[in-house]
Amino acid sequence: MTTSRGLLVWAIFLTAGIAMAGCSTSQPGAFVLRSPAVADDGQLPKEYTGDGASATLPLEWSGAPAGTRSFALIMHHVAPDRTKWYWILYNIPAGTKSLPKNVTGTGVLGNNSVNGRTEYAPPHSKGPGPKTYVYTVYALSSPVMLTVTPAEVSRDVLLAAMQDKILASAELRVVYTRNLSAGPLPASPDR
Repeated sequence: MTTSRGLLVWAIFLTAGIAMAGCSTSQPGAFVLRSPAVADDGQLPKEYTGDGASATLPLEWSGAPAGTRSFALIMHHVAPDRTKWYWILYNIPAGTKSLPKNVTGTGVLGNNSVNGRTEYAPPHSKGPGPKTYVYTVYALSSPVMLTVTPAEVSRDVLLAAMQDKILASAELRVVYTRNLSAGPLPASPDR
């Protein structure tokens, strides 16, 4: 009798394990970020870098959780010495499902770590080799309330302000490899 129960318990665990193995984190209804211009882990087209037109990447998302009242977006890169951010956009209206290329008039721009300005800073690294840039969209339970000006909204300031408001987040990772024969770099820090 004990052996039969043991086999039954083992069979239940085995069945549950097989069912769990079939689960995916991108189930229907999951919060997903994508771009019509590049696949996740794909090569960022030159047009969206400082070596090209310096355009912002078009983005679209779906599956935001119920209760989402606002969105925020951060584009960053983890460099060997620090985390750099290139694009901060917050208080994006809850009904927004996408951002077109070179978006304007949607949300509030924060600063960037490249030149400290309240604008998008296109990547173009001085160093050789591929660099990974991460776009993260956050679904928030309410708009972000800040006591500083948009020019003072860095990645850390925004993350702290959103801390208790984040319902879900979704990422899109892209890679850019700068062609070192592209000519001289602008006089700005490593992007």
